[in-house]
Amino acid sequence: MLDAGVDLRDVQIAARHADPRTTMRYDRARKNLDRHPNYILAAYMASAT
Repeated sequence: MLDAGVDLRDVQIAARHADPRTTMRYDRARKNLDRHPNYILAAYMASAT
C-alpha cells in the first residue's frame, strides 16, 4: 500500500498498528525480501517468458 502512494497513517490504521514504526518495520522487511536473490531470479525468469 505504501508503494502505491497510500499515506503511512492510513496504512497504519488499516493494519491496526498502534505505532507507525510497526508499519514501517513490515514495509522494510518486504523491501529486503524483494532484494533477495531468489526473488530477483524469479522476476527475471518471469519476464523472459
